[in-house]
Amino acid sequence: MPIENIIQPEVLPVSETLRLRKYDGNHDFALPWYLDPETVWLVDGDRDPYTPELLNKMYTHQDTHGELYFIEFLEKSDWRPIGDVCLSLDDFAIVIGEKDLRGKGVGRAVVSALVGRARALGWKQVRVGGIYDFNPGSQRMFASLGFRKEAKTEKGHSYILPLEKE
Repeated sequence: MPIENIIQPEVLPVSETLRLRKYDGNHDFALPWYLDPETVWLVDGDRDPYTPELLNKMYTHQDTHGELYFIEFLEKSDWRPIGDVCLSLDDFAIVIGEKDLRGKGVGRAVVSALVGRARALGWKQVRVGGIYDFNPGSQRMFASLGFRKEAKTEKGHSYILPLEKE
């Protein structure tokens, strides 16, 4: 039960070729994403690759603090995991682990779907704890959906999207 009193769906459709599948504790296939120095740089602001233990710790934390999903892409007739996303009350984290799918609208579609979920749940806002200044792709994507800079962080800014009419 990641978010108190809220049942997380097993699958959230995003588009005909994208869906979110609820985290089920299996994540060995995701380790290569977090071994890539470029991906780790965008996620953590350093280039130290993850160990299986660190990956497990990250997913366990996210799964106990929010709705953790794997982003899946329909390829032929099979759903293939290509990234992960976690929606929680105080942070929104997304990683497109398959580098060839970055910059193709996947992140925007996934974030849009989860903003819709937050609205349906009656949330007043959605917050991103931090986007690094050296990650202009994420900055542009979140800004295109109406998120705005909220506060300065050590290496970037937090972002917020009010969901109530101002």
